[in-house]
Amino acid sequence: MGAELALMLEQDFILSIVTVVFSLLIGSFLNVVIVRLPRQVQWQWEKDEQGATPPPGIAWPPSHCPSCEHTLSWWENLPLLSYLLLHRRCRACGTAISLRYPLVEALTALLSLVVVLRLGLQWPTLAALVLTWSLIVLAFIDLEHFLLPDRITLPLLAVGLLVNAIGGFTDPLSALIGAVSGYGILWAVYHAYRVVRPGREGFGYGDFKLLGALGAWLGWQLLPLVVLLSSGVGAIIGITLILLRRHQRSEPLPFGPYLAGAGWLALLWGERWNTLYLNIAGL
Repeated sequence: MGAELALMLEQDFILSIVTVVFSLLIGSFLNVVIVRLPRQVQWQWEKDEQGATPPPGIAWPPSHCPSCEHTLSWWENLPLLSYLLLHRRCRACGTAISLRYPLVEALTALLSLVVVLRLGLQWPTLAALVLTWSLIVLAFIDLEHFLLPDRITLPLLAVGLLVNAIGGFTDPLSALIGAVSGYGILWAVYHAYRVVRPGREGFGYGDFKLLGALGAWLGWQLLPLVVLLSSGVGAIIGITLILLRRHQRSEPLPFGPYLAGAGWLALLWGERWNTLYLNIAGL
């Protein structure tokens, strides 16, 4: 019994190390997407204007300093380590490196490790990792640009339906209803808000698509939990920022990060929380 336990612990340790190292590399790539994809979207909007220059692609050219365009060598591109080795500055021009780079890498490694340990070695785990990485990208892009690109939300919705069509996280019908109702919930709130407060918008269309994508992955049964968590946490943070005078009431706050966080939590623990609520409510 002791030998079996030791073997299991050793296997879990090796799995954790492999997951963290691989996820740090993925996190480095996610940083590239977070920086370059909004520029590509902006260029698509402005490409008909005279002088609009195509931005860098996602995979090419190689990573470089955004200030002096110094191409990074391999050791300047190591997740987390390079940030420390370079003393948080570009080696060529001395410009400070954004804290977002190590933050995204560390967060990707941490959340990926939680997913692997929670779900174990099975094919839905890989799908859950893809969802996790996509949500990280969407959250950070929305934080910086108030943008949830269709290039991520729409394929994410389609992949969610496909995953559940082959036995992923819920049944195909629940996934389809979740996709439609997820989009429809925020669409209805958006238009109701515009009636109550003309000229103001409570959500963006990217939020509709993201909640629709989460519905496709999680099924309609977990959408109330996602909406409750995202709205509750968003309201608490928003009120706190206003009270601390870090944010003006008239200024919008991105909702995508809260949807992304709530969706990720629901993916891993949503069914347990739903069951607990129903038991407490006596339903």
